[in-house]
Amino acid sequence: MDSSAHKFYPVHGFDSRDHLETYFSNKPDMVFGDDTMKFPMECLHRAFSEGHIKEDLLIDISIGSFIHHLYTPSGYFKQILVLKCSEQCIMEVNKWINTRTGAFDWSHIMEYIKCTEGNSDQCQDKDMTLKTAITKIMKCDIEKENLTDPEVLPPADCVISASFLDLISKDQDDYINNFRKFVKLLKPDGHLILICALNTTYVMVGQDKVHVFRYDEKFARKVLTDEGFVIDHCAVQKKTAVSDLIDYEAFMFITAHRE
Repeated sequence: MDSSAHKFYPVHGFDSRDHLETYFSNKPDMVFGDDTMKFPMECLHRAFSEGHIKEDLLIDISIGSFIHHLYTPSGYFKQILVLKCSEQCIMEVNKWINTRTGAFDWSHIMEYIKCTEGNSDQCQDKDMTLKTAITKIMKCDIEKENLTDPEVLPPADCVISASFLDLISKDQDDYINNFRKFVKLLKPDGHLILICALNTTYVMVGQDKVHVFRYDEKFARKVLTDEGFVIDHCAVQKKTAVSDLIDYEAFMFITAHRE
């Protein structure tokens, strides 16, 4: 990584509202919807509707301030804990939960929910279900073995993460070390869901070019199996957007569990 050309998320952060507007909004010129919203939400619906992933506690540790990937799992868990690296991200999510002025508008997500779940009558309840399910938003520190030190969280039945490891890791060894800290949040027989962009080296957020650790599907699978996980499902969708804001080749969705 050329640190002079790329910002490093754990050190420099980025503007979480710019990130939302660029990659998750409903603006006419936002070209990433099929990759960043439709694809993962279809995969999540498929994964949870099979009935294998549910129970009490879900921990989400994802980059930025997006929450759309939690709509589907909120119907399967009693509580969701959200971990974020920055106060700005925590503030952004809290604004949405508390329906404050200036909160990001996620209403366009209901169209994706209708497409994936096919039940428009329940869409109005989705916001409240998710807001009620999120019981805590905490800051995490990736430098510590216990990411939420000094607080120790109860082990989760499921951990879901979107792009987090990709932006906090500099190389393969760093990714593996971060992964090992990350999965300490799980119960011994817990489930893990990873959503990521493959073969990516940067993402533009505003004027900032932010480093992304580049890896392929083979590497991701090897890390999981080497660390004792069984891969239940893996789906890869080739890039559909045409843009120089981010140089990914495909989006990947993986569900796995430890036996």
